[in-house]
Amino acid sequence: MIPLESRKIILIGFFLVLFGFIMPFLMVIGVVRSTFFWNFASYGASVLGLLLGVVGAAMYAARKKDD
Repeated sequence: MIPLESRKIILIGFFLVLFGFIMPFLMVIGVVRSTFFWNFASYGASVLGLLLGVVGAAMYAARKKDD
């Protein structure tokens, strides 16, 4: 089972990447107006989510290696 700390980090990363995917999609179909803020926020969420996912996976791997 994944330790609690790394599970939270991976889950937060997943939701950030999901936000980074859904916001541009909503902008393209015209539900949300495309502004500099939303473009930057969705890009930043994608990058940060990917980074948190990698860090969470590394924490998980390090914890499993010790066990």
